[in-house]
Amino acid sequence: MSKNIAILGSTGSIGKQTIEVVEQNPDLFRIVVLTANRNFNLLIEQAQKIKPKYVVIADNKHYNDVKKALNCFDIEVLYGDENVANVTVLNEVDFVLVALVGYSALIPTIKAIENKKNIALANKEALVVAGDIITKIAQKNNIKLLPVDSEHSAIFQCLSGEDYSQIEKIYLTASGGPFRGYSYNQLENVTVKQALKHPNWSMGSKITIDSATMMNKGLEMIEAKWLFDLKPEQIQVIVHKQSIIHSIVQFIDGSMKAQMGLPDMKLPIQYALAYPQRIYSPFKRFSFLDYSQFDFQLPDFEVFKCLSLAEYALIKGGNIPCILNAANEVAVDAFLNEKIKFLQIPQTIENTIEKIGFKDNLNLEEYILTDKESRIVASEFINTKF
Repeated sequence: MSKNIAILGSTGSIGKQTIEVVEQNPDLFRIVVLTANRNFNLLIEQAQKIKPKYVVIADNKHYNDVKKALNCFDIEVLYGDENVANVTVLNEVDFVLVALVGYSALIPTIKAIENKKNIALANKEALVVAGDIITKIAQKNNIKLLPVDSEHSAIFQCLSGEDYSQIEKIYLTASGGPFRGYSYNQLENVTVKQALKHPNWSMGSKITIDSATMMNKGLEMIEAKWLFDLKPEQIQVIVHKQSIIHSIVQFIDGSMKAQMGLPDMKLPIQYALAYPQRIYSPFKRFSFLDYSQFDFQLPDFEVFKCLSLAEYALIKGGNIPCILNAANEVAVDAFLNEKIKFLQIPQTIENTIEKIGFKDNLNLEEYILTDKESRIVASEFINTKF
């Protein structure tokens, strides 16, 4: 029987590629829910083609537009963040792909897990903000979190059949983004256009900027801690500009496993959707003859301050990762809107962490309040200092 899938965030890069994977495997997968935040025109286009049972537009300003456009279809149209979370519990849904951007994925992810829905997680921020709570709920409900990030999917695949207690270290590979090799001074006046020009991957604007600052890799370090039950010292970032080796696991006997492939997000998406099976894909194959060598180097934590701040959050724990994520989302949005410069992104994050301070053993409500407070502090810092 086919899996009935809810795609949370269908109009983003991962959502669109998930639809492509489903369309290539109509006997295996069926989309029953589509959700979007503001991109109502694309949501309408997707719904008219796919004809899911439910559509949710989070921004209620566009509800009437979506409702009118889909009026002649047998599709129930809903609106609001609450319904983005609520559709995960529907009886028609047995698999949820979470491709929401940033913090917005937290509550829908928790709600889906609590209702024992299998999850493919293409969002790292939910685990960054409240990884302790999410992993406990997942264990309680016997739900496996299937990672869709190429790096975490690689580690997950390398660990198939392995005892996690035998892990010595994992290596998260990073392309280095568009500013690999830059000095700190060279980053002073980089533009939004330059930062959005990723050398290897096609992604949404927020994650592309995170890649340029290397915050993306920092968030992945924190995510890996929770996904694979690791200590901070077991996680290392290594720059691999070709983006062919997606990550590496080193075991206690010194042996290593690496997962390789061309940089195409449809591969980890398909692996998560079909898990525990592997299914054929028509995607282009990797050839060693196209790559005369692989390059590796350590990232520069002094130049890429966001990576350093994320490492601090990984080690410190408590509320620090939540603060880090919220301040980063505010700062990246300000940079994209040309309100601040590139190097002012880590300045905003560092100030927010210092201003709020460390707290440990938070419950979900406290994480939610921490996120709100962090956004206020980060916004005030941007408005008064820059």
